Amino acid sequence: MSETLQATDDVEASSEAAAESETTAEAEPQSQSKTEDLLVQEGDIAGDYLERLLDLLDYDGDIDLDVESGRAIVSIDGGEDLAKLVGPRGNVLESLQELTRLAVQQETGVRSRLMLDIAQWRAGRRAELAEMGRTTAEKVAASGERARLHPMTPFERKVVHDAVASVAGVHSESEGEEPQRRVIIFPKP
Repeated sequence: MSETLQATDDVEASSEAAAESETTAEAEPQSQSKTEDLLVQEGDIAGDYLERLLDLLDYDGDIDLDVESGRAIVSIDGGEDLAKLVGPRGNVLESLQELTRLAVQQETGVRSRLMLDIAQWRAGRRAELAEMGRTTAEKVAASGERARLHPMTPFERKVVHDAVASVAGVHSESEGEEPQRRVIIFPKP
């Protein structure tokens, strides 16, 4: 009799686990779809905001919206005057990105992590920083001496940390306070 009860309990537990698994499997794509829909909405809001800004400045540019790595990506390309919107070392671009994030937050009520690129400046900077991070990490691995890089924005530091992680025998950390926060590359003991 107790074996029958145990078998019944096992079948019920197995059925409950299967039902829970199906519910979770159904909820996961819905949740992922909902997140992507919110990111697309962020991109649309940002695109409208930036289009109005370009019109006010009388600048030409094509706005492209994308979703990548869990964030909305907005890029503006094609106009002669766009370099002015990047500024020295991307300072104006960083400010425009923050203003665009605030515009999205004002409309959605949710803090945005969208990434703005203008005239492919970030794409070029990413390649440049990755190369610098990799070569500096290789020098540190060969010499055994740590290296301190110049202060960088969070975007720049992330690119360097990713590049350093691809080199054996070294690791990196950030130190300091914004805007003087920098990457330090250490040899592994």
